[in-house]
Amino acid sequence: MKIINVGILGLGTIGSGVVKVLQGHQALLDRRVGARLRIRRIAEVGTPRIEVDPKLLTRDAREVIDDPQIDIVVELIGGTTVAKTLCLEAVNKGKHLVTANKALLAEQGLEIYQAAATKRVDLGFEASVCGAIPIIRSVREGLVANQVRSIMGIVNGTTNYILTKMTESGQAFATVLAEAQAKGYAEADPTLDVGGFDAAHKLQILGSLAYGSYIRYSDIHIEGIQKVEAVDIEFARELGCRIKLLAIAKEEQGELEVRVHPTMIPDSHLLASVGGVYNAVHIRGDSAGSLMFSGRGAGQMPTASSVVADIVEIAHNIIFHRPSRASLLPTTLMADEGIRIRPIERIRGRYYLRIMAVDKPGVLSKVSGVLGEYNISIASMIQKGRAEQAAVPIVMLTHEANEGDVQKALKRINHLEVVAQDVVLFRMEGIED
Repeated sequence: MKIINVGILGLGTIGSGVVKVLQGHQALLDRRVGARLRIRRIAEVGTPRIEVDPKLLTRDAREVIDDPQIDIVVELIGGTTVAKTLCLEAVNKGKHLVTANKALLAEQGLEIYQAAATKRVDLGFEASVCGAIPIIRSVREGLVANQVRSIMGIVNGTTNYILTKMTESGQAFATVLAEAQAKGYAEADPTLDVGGFDAAHKLQILGSLAYGSYIRYSDIHIEGIQKVEAVDIEFARELGCRIKLLAIAKEEQGELEVRVHPTMIPDSHLLASVGGVYNAVHIRGDSAGSLMFSGRGAGQMPTASSVVADIVEIAHNIIFHRPSRASLLPTTLMADEGIRIRPIERIRGRYYLRIMAVDKPGVLSKVSGVLGEYNISIASMIQKGRAEQAAVPIVMLTHEANEGDVQKALKRINHLEVVAQDVVLFRMEGIED
């Protein structure tokens, strides 16, 4: 039986999980592959977290890359500097590559995609988005016959856990974040997650695959959940909605919107019921219609499952002499394909506005007057409480409007003497005008 040799770079949380799967399911995998999958070398500079044969270990990653018997290199060290160098070296030596490194692919992946296409080697990165959910394979192969109209996803478990707990308990963001950190759902420095950057990395990868060319990470509009308040979650509940951090890509008239931000969606939307640390992606294709993928989006074993799935697929390609499929990789820039990124100022949608205004006559007419000047019409309104000469919340839902006009209007409203603090805005999706 043919032997497929695997070299692993990094034996941290995910690397340890990959070793557990490859060793624990060895007989099963060999039978399914039709060859023997063997770990030949593991590069790790620290102390291994699991027991492995010391003969497999090296502190020098290039011993893995330079080994002529290794067929597949698995990069699991993370980061965007050393990892990029090692990935490119592996590809340029003709090694097939598997990586879970979403930041690397999102920020500097174009060079790696192009190198893999040039060298005609396979590149697997299923584990870079949504853990065990086979979303990469579904987008680039299962939906290949579709023009993807939109992608909306809950792709970060930390923020989904925080927003779910805030919704269920009514607690403030800071309180729930501290709880998430205590339970290990959030990092000591949670900025990458709560700031929306991790979700944007995943959106960049999914969007580039779905629309066939590379999106610059810098073109994605990113907002985090740090400013979400319990009062807005409660208003959302009253309106029959939930607030979720969504990664959104929409194609329309040759332009593509790519944005990450807290979003208000109706309770009836498929994504609204996805709670806790779970991930979900809703995709709409012109032929397939609406599709929903959900499951565990992070964690050692779910992510390891996807890494090993890529290893197995590449092993099949080696055994059956299938050529690499460079056409499935986004090797050109979006602009080169004639698709423009639509700036956030030019998107159109519905908006939730919370205005803390002094409770006295004429306030509503002043606010609505400014909105009217910018062609923003009010669909509905909620006003809570009475507190003479004190600020009370006024919630307005708009009809569809232009983002740029909304932002200009809010700048004016924020300077009205009857408004006590800056207006809170949430974009709305899945709500008919």
